[in-house]
Amino acid sequence: MKKKPLLTVFFAALALMAVAMLFFQCSDSEHKELTELQERALIFAAPLPEHAFKDGMARSEELIELGKMLFFEPRLSKSGLISCNTCHNMATFGVDQLPVSIGHMWQKGPRNAPTVLNAALHRTQFWDGREPDVESQALMPILDQLEMAATREHVLAVLSSMPEYVEQFGKAFPGEDEPLVYENVGVAIGAFERILITPTRFCAFLEGDAGALTEREQMGLAVFMRVGCQACHSGPALGGNAFAVFETPAERKSGQSDSGRFDVTQNPLDKNAFKIPSLINIAKTYPYLHDGSEWSLSETVNVVARDMLVRELSNEENELILAFLDALTGEIPAYALELPILPPSTPQTPRPEFD
Repeated sequence: MKKKPLLTVFFAALALMAVAMLFFQCSDSEHKELTELQERALIFAAPLPEHAFKDGMARSEELIELGKMLFFEPRLSKSGLISCNTCHNMATFGVDQLPVSIGHMWQKGPRNAPTVLNAALHRTQFWDGREPDVESQALMPILDQLEMAATREHVLAVLSSMPEYVEQFGKAFPGEDEPLVYENVGVAIGAFERILITPTRFCAFLEGDAGALTEREQMGLAVFMRVGCQACHSGPALGGNAFAVFETPAERKSGQSDSGRFDVTQNPLDKNAFKIPSLINIAKTYPYLHDGSEWSLSETVNVVARDMLVRELSNEENELILAFLDALTGEIPAYALELPILPPSTPQTPRPEFD
C-alpha cells in the first residue's frame, strides 16, 4: 500500500481541524448560554416577528402594494387632502406628533393618534379597543366626520374612476367577482400595516446577543422589571394586550375625563379604561398618553409609575428606564418609507369638497 506524502497528511489534518473548529464555533453561537437578565426578560417579552400575518390570511405582493397606495391616498378623503399617512406619518415613526390629530375642516380628534408601526400585533385596535384588527380599523377614519369625512360611495367612486386602481384591485383579489368593494380597502391597507414591523436591539438581546444592549440599558431593563412595568407592557410589542383604568394629570386637573372603553362595552368596570400602549419606538412617538397631554417621556414614566404602580421613582431609576426605552427604537422597513406613485385623476374622479 502506497504511503501518502507527509505534507499531504499534515495539510489534511489541518483542514479537518479547521472544519471541526468551525463546527464548534457555529454550534456554540447557535446555543449561546443566556444571561440571567435575558432569561428573566424572556418571561414577559419576545422578539418581534418578521410580519403580523396570521395563518390563512391573504398575502401577496400585489395586495401589500395596493394597501400601501391606499395608505398614502389622500383622495379617499372628502377634501382630497387627508390620508392614513397624515395622522400616521411614516417619516415620524407612524404618528403625527400632535396631541390630537387635525381632521376635516380643521376639526380636532378626541384622542392622540397612536403609532401604526407594529399595531397589527395588538389584540385590539383604537385606544378603546372597539375594532378587532387593523383591517376593520383602517375603514373607520375614512368615514369619520371628524377625520376624513368620506362615505363608502365616495371611496368607491374615487377608486373606480382610475383604471390603474381597478386593475390593481383585480390583481390583489384574484378570483373575486367584485374585487373593488369597500371592505377590500380595509383588507389591503391592513396587509400593508402587517409588514410595518420594526425590529429593535432589544429583539437581538432576547434572541441571545447579550451585547446588543449597553450596560446602562441592561441596568434600565433590570429597573423596568424590578418596579413592575412588565406587568402591563408584555409580549412582542410590549403592550397592546390589555386595558387599564387611567386618568391623565390633565384630565384630573380639568375635571373632564374620557370614558374610554366604557363607551364600547357599557361595563362600569371599563370606565376610563384604555388599551395599554406599545413601548416599541416610544422615544419617537411623542406626545404621550391617550389625550396627548404629556410631551416629556421622562415625566410620562414618572406619571405612570405613580398612578399605576403607586411608586415614586428616583431620578436614577427614571434615567435608567429611559435608557432601556431608548433601546426599543427600531428600524422602519425601507419599503414603507418609499412613497408610492399614485395614478392620476380622471374627469370621473370626484372633486375635493371643503364643507
